[in-house]
Amino acid sequence: MIELTLYTRRDCELCHEMERVIAAEMPKFAARISRIEIDGDAELEARYGIEVPVLLVNDRKAFKYRCTAKELRQRLLREVRG
Repeated sequence: MIELTLYTRRDCELCHEMERVIAAEMPKFAARISRIEIDGDAELEARYGIEVPVLLVNDRKAFKYRCTAKELRQRLLREVRG
């Protein structure tokens, strides 16, 4: 199972864009996603600040700001292949 963690902010258009890309690609993989909003969490705001959205794949930073469907698919395929 591939674990995705998406760090986002409220009212973030880039975050919504990345969520759409993830939603389109996830059904093709054995993956589950956790969405974490950093607003109001001082530690997460300090760590990710203006970098959101940030997507971690199996606890490793894979993308920030944007990713295309093709880029995400390639990254998830690498996880599947080990």
